[in-house]
Amino acid sequence: MKGLMQDWPLTCNRIIDHAAIQYPNRKVVSRSVEGPIVETTYKEIRARALKVAQRLVKDGIKKGDRVATLAWNTARHLEAWYGILGAGAVYHTVNPRLFAEQIIYIVNHAEDKMIFIDLTFVPILEKLADKLPTLKKYIVLTDKAHMPQTALPNAVAYEEWIAEADGNFKWVEVDENDAAGMCYTSGTTGNPKGVVYSHRSNTLHALAAAVPDVLGLSGRDVVLPVVPLFHANSWSLAFSAPMTGASLIMPGAKLDGASIYELLDKYKVSITAAVPTVWMMLLAHLEQNKLKLPHLNRVLIGGSACPRAMMKKFQDEYGVQVTHAWGMTEMSPIGTAGSLKADVAHLTGDAELDVKEKQGFSIFTVEMKITDDEDNELPWDGVKFGRLKVRGPAVASAYFKNEGGNILGKDGFFDTGDVATIDPMGYMKITDRAKDVIKSGGEWISSIDLENVAVGHPDVAEAAVIGVVHPKWDERPLLIIVPKKDKKPTREDLLKFMEGKIAKWWMPDDVIFVDEIPHTATGKILKTALREKFGDHRLPSVAAE
Repeated sequence: MKGLMQDWPLTCNRIIDHAAIQYPNRKVVSRSVEGPIVETTYKEIRARALKVAQRLVKDGIKKGDRVATLAWNTARHLEAWYGILGAGAVYHTVNPRLFAEQIIYIVNHAEDKMIFIDLTFVPILEKLADKLPTLKKYIVLTDKAHMPQTALPNAVAYEEWIAEADGNFKWVEVDENDAAGMCYTSGTTGNPKGVVYSHRSNTLHALAAAVPDVLGLSGRDVVLPVVPLFHANSWSLAFSAPMTGASLIMPGAKLDGASIYELLDKYKVSITAAVPTVWMMLLAHLEQNKLKLPHLNRVLIGGSACPRAMMKKFQDEYGVQVTHAWGMTEMSPIGTAGSLKADVAHLTGDAELDVKEKQGFSIFTVEMKITDDEDNELPWDGVKFGRLKVRGPAVASAYFKNEGGNILGKDGFFDTGDVATIDPMGYMKITDRAKDVIKSGGEWISSIDLENVAVGHPDVAEAAVIGVVHPKWDERPLLIIVPKKDKKPTREDLLKFMEGKIAKWWMPDDVIFVDEIPHTATGKILKTALREKFGDHRLPSVAAE
C-alpha cells in the first residue's frame, strides 16, 4: 500500500517562491562592491531572479548547463543564484581564493557556459580568459555607470543585461533529482573535485539545517552570512534563510573586523556564521575599541575547530552563544552541530565548554560512524579514535565525471578523511584530519587539541601543529605560533602555559614563531605547506640524543 499524498517535487525555486509570498517585505541588505549599502526584499529578489532566468534562456542556456559565479555575498549574487536555478541550469560557485591554475581547471572541468562576476574579479579573469574556452559570456554584477572598460569577451553589465527581460517567465521545470549546484573541493591534494548537489538534496538539507538545534532560524531573525556563497551554499544560509523568512545582511567584499561589526550593530543581527579566522579579527576589533555586541544572540563557527578560548570569550564577555559545527563540501555541507541536548543543558562553566568544544551530534539526514583502518566499527565511548564516515540524502555519492572513482565504502558510507571520537550521547569530536594526526610511539596525538590549547595563550593570534620526524618516536609535535601584534611570547612561555592542559607526552617538542600561517582557499590551515617548510626542523630532543 502506498501513501496518497500529492507529488510535490522538492525543487529549489519553491524556496524563493515561498519567501516572496510569505515574507515579501523581509529585507536583504548588501554592502555593494561599488561601496554603498543597498536594501531590497525577498519579493524583489524573486522578481529579479525571474528576469535572470528569462535572460539566461534567451542567451541559449539549457537544462543542465553549468553557469558559474565568481562573486561576494550580495543580493545580486543571490538573484543570479536563484535565476540560474530557475533556468533549469546548474549554479557553479567558484572560489576566488583558489590559485589561478585551479580556477582555470575547475571552470574548464565544469564546462561552464557563462559566468557572473563581481567588479573585484574582472582583472583576474582578464588574465585567464584565453584559457577558458567554454565561457561564452561574462556578466559583470554592476550597472552601466560602474561598468569598467574590459578586455573580457562578450562582457555585459548585469543591470543592462536583465533590463532586456520583462520577468514574465515561468521557472523551467526540473526533476527534484536533477543537478542544482556545483562546488569544488579546495584541492589540498591533487586537483579540486566537483560535488554536484540536487534540488532534492539542497531542499532537504535546508530543512534539516534550519531547526533550533542547528541554525535555529525564524522569520524574526536577522542573519549575517559572513561565510561566502562559494563555501558550499553558504552553510545552507542561501536556502535556509529565505525558507524561514530570516532577513539577510550580505557583507560584500569587506570582511575585516570593523566592517563586520558595523553591520552586526547597525542591522541588529541576531545570528551570524563564519570560520574562526574571521572571528579572531572581530574579537580583536571589539577588544581594541571597547565595543559590545548587544543584539547578537548566536554565532555559528565551523570550517576548522573553534578554539575553546574563543567560545569562552564570546559567551563570557559578550553574552553570545556559540554553536560549534562541522561538515564538508561533500555534505552540502552541515553534518553536525554542537547544541546542548537536554541531558547536558544544565551544565555551566568549564563543564559546558567541554561539551560545546566538540563538533556536536549529527543533524537529521546524517548518519555517522567511526571505524578502524580495517573498517571495523568502533564504540561510541568518547575515547576511541577512528575514521569518521557518513551517509545521508545530502551526502555525495560520487564526484563530477566520476573523478576519484568509487568514493563509497561498505553500506554506502563516505569516508570524510577526518579522525574523530563519538561519546555515548552522540557528540562527535574531530581529533584531526587522517593525514594530519601525529603518530608518536604507536599512539595518536591530536594536532587540533594542541592548537586549541595554544590559542588560549593571551599573546597568541594563531597556532598550528605538525608532526616532525623523530628517530625514536616516529613523529613528535612541532608548535608554530603567530603572536598577537606587539606581543613577544617565548618558547618557555608557551610550554609552561600548556602544562596540565594536555597529556604530558603530548607536549610539543619545540615552538617556532612566524609572521603568518598559510591557509587553504576555504580558510583552513594549510598543513602541507607547513610540512614542506618545517618538515626537516631539528627538534631539541633529537639534537640532545
